[in-house]
Amino acid sequence: MATQESGATKATVSNGEVSSNGTAATTDGQTVQTAGNAQDPQQQQQQQQAPNAWQVIKGVLFRIFIIWAISSWFRRGPSTPDPSTPAGAPRVPSRNLFPKDTLMDLYVYVSQEEVFSDFNNTDALFWFHRDLVYGDWTTGEDGDGCYQHYKEMDIPETIQQNGSLYIHIYFTKSGFHPDPKRKGQYRRLATVHATRMLNKYKRRKFLKTKNLLTGETEADPEMIKRAESHGPVEIISHWHPNLTINMVDDHTAWVKGSVPPPLDQYVKFDAVSGDYYPIVYFNDYWNLQKDYYPINETLKSLPLRLSYCPLSLWRWQLYAAQNARSPWNFLPEDTYEQSDEDQDSVKVALLETNPYLLGLTIVVSIVHSIFEFLAFKNDIQFWNSRQSLEGLSVRSIIFGVFQSLVVLLYILDNETNFVVQVSVFIGLLIDLWKITKVMDVKLDRENKFAGVFPRLVFKDKSTYVESSTKIYDDMAFKYLSWLLYPLFGCYAVYSLLYVEHKGWYSWVLSMLYGFLLTFGFITMTPQLFINYKMKSVAHLPWRMLTYKALNTFIDDLFAFVIKMPMMYRIGCLRDDVVFFIYLYQRWIYRVDPNRFNEFGTSGVDHAQNTAAPTQDAASAAITDKPEGEKKND
Repeated sequence: MATQESGATKATVSNGEVSSNGTAATTDGQTVQTAGNAQDPQQQQQQQQAPNAWQVIKGVLFRIFIIWAISSWFRRGPSTPDPSTPAGAPRVPSRNLFPKDTLMDLYVYVSQEEVFSDFNNTDALFWFHRDLVYGDWTTGEDGDGCYQHYKEMDIPETIQQNGSLYIHIYFTKSGFHPDPKRKGQYRRLATVHATRMLNKYKRRKFLKTKNLLTGETEADPEMIKRAESHGPVEIISHWHPNLTINMVDDHTAWVKGSVPPPLDQYVKFDAVSGDYYPIVYFNDYWNLQKDYYPINETLKSLPLRLSYCPLSLWRWQLYAAQNARSPWNFLPEDTYEQSDEDQDSVKVALLETNPYLLGLTIVVSIVHSIFEFLAFKNDIQFWNSRQSLEGLSVRSIIFGVFQSLVVLLYILDNETNFVVQVSVFIGLLIDLWKITKVMDVKLDRENKFAGVFPRLVFKDKSTYVESSTKIYDDMAFKYLSWLLYPLFGCYAVYSLLYVEHKGWYSWVLSMLYGFLLTFGFITMTPQLFINYKMKSVAHLPWRMLTYKALNTFIDDLFAFVIKMPMMYRIGCLRDDVVFFIYLYQRWIYRVDPNRFNEFGTSGVDHAQNTAAPTQDAASAAITDKPEGEKKND
C-alpha cells in the first residue's frame, strides 16, 4: 500500500521502499509514481493488480494454517525448565504484585538512551499522571478508563541522521518514585518499567530504471544522487504520531516457566518473591504502515499522542498472537515488512467494510479455498490416472510450463515476498510433472551434451500421435500464432519505447509477463478447437474445470461488489466466456459411448467386459451338459 504525498520532500510507502526515480515500490516489486508523475493507463495494466479485501483475508487464513502447522511441529514443551528451581520441585502459582484498584503514578520519559537513568532531567519527562487506578474502566476523559497526552517534541540532530529515540514507561505505586537513587521514595516491587523504540527503521530500495533506447529517465535527480551515495538499499528512520500504553487487567495465578507462548514474552517475574509484575503492553496494532513518514532534515518537530488504557486479558492475547512472529524466524526481515503489508489490508477491511459484507467475504473466501484445493486434487488425479491423450492439447500443457517459468523469473526479479515465490515455484513443479504425463521423457546417455551431461529427449506419446488430436492441436496453434505474434510484437515495441526498465533482462521478463497477463487467456482456446473438430468433450477433466469455474464465478461476484481495477473485472469476464463455451460444447456434443472418458475407458469397453463373463458362463454351461443332451443339440 503506497501513500502518495504532494510534497517533494517525501514519498513514503508502507514497507519503506522508494525507487530512485521518485516512485514508491510496493511489495510485489511494482512501482507507483508519486504525485506529479502520473502513470500511463496501459502501463498500469502491465503492473500486478493490488489484492482486494477478500483475497487478502483468504491469504491470511492460509497463512494462519501454515503458522499453526509450523508451530505444531516446533512446539515447545509444556514448561520451560527453570534453573533456579530444583529438579522435581513443584512450582508455586504466583500473584500480581499490583492488587486490584491499586493507586499508581505514571512517569513517561523520552530519551535517546536505551537504558534511562537521567530522572532529574525535566526535559526528558514527557508525561506525568498521578493517581491512576489499576483495573479501573470507568474514569478518564470519556469514561472508559483512558487518558491521553499530546506534545510536539523538538528533533535533535542525531535523530534526523537516523538516530534512535526511546520511550521509558514507569508505573509506581502512589507515593513512590522510579529513580533508584531516591532511597526513601524508591521500591523495587512497587515499580513497573517498560521500554520501547519510538521510531521504526524501514528499508528504502532505489530502483534504477531508464529508457533502454534513449538512456533517459524521469527520475528525480535528488533521488539519483541519494542512490549513488547510499547504495541500492537505504535504511531510513520513520515516525508514527500515535502510541497506546495498555496495562493488562489480569490477576491470573501464572506459574513461572509454564506461561504459554507468546504470552511468556510479556509476563515478567520477580527473581526474589516469585510474583509477576503487571503486564505493560505497547499497542500499535492499529497504526497502519502507510501512516509512517520518514524523519529527515525537513521536519522541525515530532508530534506524539500518547494514550493510556486498561486492557482485558483476552484482547491482549489477540494482540499478542497477531504480533507473534516466532514461527517465521527462519525468514528474512523483508518478509516481516511484507507481512505487515498484508495485516494492514486486513485492518483496513475490518475498519472500512460493512460487517455483513465482511462476514460474507470470510465465508465465501473459505469456500473459495476449498474449491481451489478440490480443483488441485482432481487435476493431479486426472493426469496421474490418464491413459490416453486423445482429445487433449499437449501444446497447451507445454505453454503452461513456459508461462509458469516466466512468472517465477519475474517475481524473483522484482523481489516479491517469500510466500508468493514458494507458491509459484510449486505450481511450476506441478506443470513440469505434467510434462512427464503427456510426453515420453528419457535420458540419452550416448549423445551427451558437451560430452558430459546426458541429453533430455522428449517424444510424443503414441496415443497423441496416432490419433487426430496432434493434427488438430498443431492446426489450432497455427491459427493462434496469426493473432498472438502481431500482438506480441506490438506489445514488445510499446514496452521498449514507453516503459522504463532496469535492464534488458528486466525488459524481457516484464514484457513477457505483461503480455501473458493481458492475452494469456487466448491459450485456452486450442482445447476449444480440438473439441470442435472431434465433436466430443468426454476427454476433459470436468471435475477440475467445474471447481475452477465456481471459483471464477466467486471472483465475478466480488469483482463487482468490491472496488477493484477494471482490468481485473475484464479478466474474470473473459474466463467466464471461455468456460461458457466449454459448457455449450458439452451440451451440443452428447455422450458418445465410443469415446474415451477422462480415465481412459469407454462405454463400449465396459459393455464388452461385462458381456464376456456372461458368454463364458454360457459356453461353460453348454460344455457341462450331459452326453445325451449334447447329442440332442
